[in-house]
Amino acid sequence: MRVLVIEDNEILSRNLVKYLVSRDIFAEASFDWKDWLYKATTKYYDVVILDINLPSMDWLEICKTLREKEKDVSIIMLTSMWTNDDIVKWLNIWADDYLVKPFQYNELIARLNAVIRRKNVNKSNTIINIWDIELNIQLLEVKKWWEIIKLSTLEYELFKYLLQNRGIALSRQQIYEKVWWEFQIDFMFSKTIDVYVWYLRKKLGKDLIETKKWYWFLIK
Repeated sequence: MRVLVIEDNEILSRNLVKYLVSRDIFAEASFDWKDWLYKATTKYYDVVILDINLPSMDWLEICKTLREKEKDVSIIMLTSMWTNDDIVKWLNIWADDYLVKPFQYNELIARLNAVIRRKNVNKSNTIINIWDIELNIQLLEVKKWWEIIKLSTLEYELFKYLLQNRGIALSRQQIYEKVWWEFQIDFMFSKTIDVYVWYLRKKLGKDLIETKKWYWFLIK
């Protein structure tokens, strides 16, 4: 889990980061608009913990920027001043959860875990992860270290088919029928699949796809 804390109280912010790191959570802090803007637009975070009472930053603009950059980022609001109407508005429009100051760190951990669980349930049918690679079936895209990797249509379909059958050795015939939608006996001696596997290894990692006895291919 990667967390960004946007909080102008440096003591609170540093203590939060220190505690999250002690729980094996990657965490960073931002204290001013230049710093959070740089981090929010150049790095990926699963959750942003955002103080909405920032004196020098507009929290609505922060939320808008975060959503535009990474639509599935989860936002947990921190506030010391609130009403029921405020909470309803935040949860309906911007936030995934909220905490009222002062709060216990163990409650923060529980809420972090809860928003991640909800995100994983929503993504479970469309997102497949392996190592540092993410395949998004809904968006038809592949990311490595959160950077989009450009794949041709056949590269994408071959990678998706192998990944959806992870741990299963797939034959050349199976691959041709599912990815190329055809199979002829002459294809058995074609190097087409080998070429596309080489493309994927070059773009995603040389150890990603294994070849078994020339005929079978799999992702472990």
